[in-house]
Amino acid sequence: MRGTLPDLAVRNSPYVKTGERKARMKHRISRRAFLRGCTLLAASAAVGSLTSCGGTDATDSDLPQILVGSDTYPPYIYLNNDGIPTGIDVEIATEAFRRMGYAARFEPIDWEQKTNLVESGTIDCIWGCFSMHGREEMYRWAGPYMVSRQVVAVDANSSIRTLGDLAGKTIAVQSTGKPEEIFLSGSDPRIPQEVDVFSTEDRSVQYAMLACGYVDAIAAHETAILQYMKDNFVEFRILEEPLLVTGLGIAFAKNDSRGLDSQLNAVLAQMRTDGTLEQILGRYLEHASQYLEVDTIGT
Repeated sequence: MRGTLPDLAVRNSPYVKTGERKARMKHRISRRAFLRGCTLLAASAAVGSLTSCGGTDATDSDLPQILVGSDTYPPYIYLNNDGIPTGIDVEIATEAFRRMGYAARFEPIDWEQKTNLVESGTIDCIWGCFSMHGREEMYRWAGPYMVSRQVVAVDANSSIRTLGDLAGKTIAVQSTGKPEEIFLSGSDPRIPQEVDVFSTEDRSVQYAMLACGYVDAIAAHETAILQYMKDNFVEFRILEEPLLVTGLGIAFAKNDSRGLDSQLNAVLAQMRTDGTLEQILGRYLEHASQYLEVDTIGT
């Protein structure tokens, strides 16, 4: 078990479950600390992804703006070669809000502060491959508009084949993300009691940690892992059994009374019917229609 990462400045924070289950260790890793410990090649891949996404002036300048808070998560949101935010969620949001009479403006946010930012009105909504499962009562939701699989990936030559094989191993997840919640809560009987969880502030860092061999596994959205493998010419192996099959949605503050969530739901349904959603997804994903089968979630 690789419980210690060489040359990494980590802050250990024990997570103790209730009942008879053993404590799991949660380690928090900043991007800066990680870059000191990883190889230049892998770190450069992570940095390029992390720093690529930023705000952009809304295209339809005459329309009122909707401020969309997100962070870099290819293929959902990232910068293209011209420095302009693009991706699945960017295209869907831009078209959906246009139909509602708004211009979408995308701003990078501290993902850990997403709830505070939307509740304070700093941003209008959270949109960026955001899982609805377990958060249904935290926000006003539009969606689900897509299906996503949360999965575990390992090195191509790893002996880990199932979730049960993670006993005594290390796994990297994004802080406050759904995989972190799953591994730390102890609520999934498929997951062994003794898993060392490393939480990263930025999503892209976990991929480089696996590529460097600093952890045994990572957990994230399957589409994002596949995109990273394609972009960086690395080979991970995704375990067959998913952690979670969930719907992706757009989150508005609970106290937001503008009705934007209801309007957006109606527009997303329209975009599904007229084929716009499948057309957008098809530019990024193979077998685009399977990601629109939201009625199958939970079945």
